[in-house]
Amino acid sequence: MVNSINIIKKFDLSGYGHDFLRTWDKSVDHLNATLATAQTLRDWHAKGISPNVFASGLAVSIFRDKSTRTKYSYSAATNLLGLEIEDLDEKKSQIAHGETVMETVNMLSFLTRVIGIRDDIFLGVGHKYMKDVAHAAEWGFKNGVLDQRPSVINLQCDEDHPTQSLSDLLHLANYFGGLDKLRGKNLTMSWAYSPSYGKPLSVPQGIIALLPRFGVNVTLAYPKGYSLIPEIESYAKRETKKANASFRIMDNMQEAFVGADIVYPKSWASYAVMEQRTKLLKDNDEKGLAALEKTALVQNAKHKNWTCSEKIMKQTKSGKALYMHCLPADISGVSCKEGEVEESVFEAYKKQTYTQAGYKPYIIAAMILLTQFGEQTPKILRSINQRKKSILDF
Repeated sequence: MVNSINIIKKFDLSGYGHDFLRTWDKSVDHLNATLATAQTLRDWHAKGISPNVFASGLAVSIFRDKSTRTKYSYSAATNLLGLEIEDLDEKKSQIAHGETVMETVNMLSFLTRVIGIRDDIFLGVGHKYMKDVAHAAEWGFKNGVLDQRPSVINLQCDEDHPTQSLSDLLHLANYFGGLDKLRGKNLTMSWAYSPSYGKPLSVPQGIIALLPRFGVNVTLAYPKGYSLIPEIESYAKRETKKANASFRIMDNMQEAFVGADIVYPKSWASYAVMEQRTKLLKDNDEKGLAALEKTALVQNAKHKNWTCSEKIMKQTKSGKALYMHCLPADISGVSCKEGEVEESVFEAYKKQTYTQAGYKPYIIAAMILLTQFGEQTPKILRSINQRKKSILDF
């Protein structure tokens, strides 16, 4: 265990920052340290060693969208570190009466160590809101209102889903035998048909922005008209060149699967549809939203052949590519009539997709430790390891 802590110490943690909002705001060293810390915490949990570093304190959660995996992973992560979870219900707070972000953040942060936020419904809003929360927390700390600076953790916004993409990366590292084994692997991030509309862009954007930085060759596939935020697609292209990897965009799912080591078929709304949806939501235009949904579903239905089937999986490398999904998947014949993936494919990889999801509590806990303790994190981990307090000893 000490060896893994020494590995973390080798990374340059300067400038890690108090918040984790997007992976592209962090250096590769920062990301490596996050992954190594998460793996250390996961190994400890398997051995019954408690990394409870906080004697008291709150972990506030603000969820503006539905969630299962991320919500409970956040609760598990904060509990693992010794914090008590508290959900902020904006409708039951003074926010409903016009309380500002500055005031809300400072009032709920007197004994708060971390604020986790999911805000992925509106384009151009979620990431900005998280920055506003972080600014308010920084002001409160610098001006002596708060004794400690609470971390702000992005639990999914309109731009990125860093807890998901880093969980995916750690899963891949363990599946293939190490981060170094991922260089040169071919991953296809593909749009897939779903009988619903309005799904966020942040998962595919998170994957294409993160994986090329670790040498993974990424193919982004979607039907014409289903592009992601242009700036993030451009970022992925630039980072690919720096890492000597490759990045391409295709409009044919079958061709995109050819020779892939990893496939990630996932539905999302087009950038244009999300722009329209955001405007209609802000205007409370229910008739407009209903009309947009109807139009978007008709458009989706034109691409029902974009599904992960046994047939298309045979075109991957040796016909045995690793199937990934952030869950819940739209499974044909199970959760819907026709969807993202055939039941037989999903069942064959169910253990792996569930394992993939299981890294998220440790990624979130690692983010909390590093945003709270920065360069002192290896020292904190070493003290925990020396303590060797195991829940199995009681």
